[in-house]
Amino acid sequence: MTDATFEDGAETPLRLKALDADDLAVVSGFVQDAVFPGSEIKWDRRARRFALLLNRFRWEDADRARARGRAYERVQSVLVIEDVVRVQAQGVDARDADTVLSLLSIVFQPTQDGAGFVEMTLAGDGAIRVEVEALEVVLKDVTRPYRAPSGQMPDHQV
Repeated sequence: MTDATFEDGAETPLRLKALDADDLAVVSGFVQDAVFPGSEIKWDRRARRFALLLNRFRWEDADRARARGRAYERVQSVLVIEDVVRVQAQGVDARDADTVLSLLSIVFQPTQDGAGFVEMTLAGDGAIRVEVEALEVVLKDVTRPYRAPSGQMPDHQV
């Protein structure tokens, strides 16, 4: 048995589940540089579910796109966090459909008995902190890939 590679998912939709901090680090890598308007943030208190509809850069296909001289791609994905107790945000307006937020990373800060905080860092000093009873995060692609509007790979060089 071998570990999965980015190339394994190059032409198929992603569906990943994170049940521990190591799993979440993998999900974080796939959603790095995902963009979304504040209006695509949903928290269903009754269902105890928090969700984001993201436009995810397809990191798993970037090397292949560059090597073949074709356009970089994005895909719409849903990021769902289960067993949510509370949601806090800084620098984020969930009613604002005009401001585009950029997701930089997701980490899990455990507290006790499997509970903890899923912390999402956004560009521009924004953050979302989701308190959970247990870590369960699902990332699922929900559309076919499309050409990245900028045509560029995200760049973090200063």
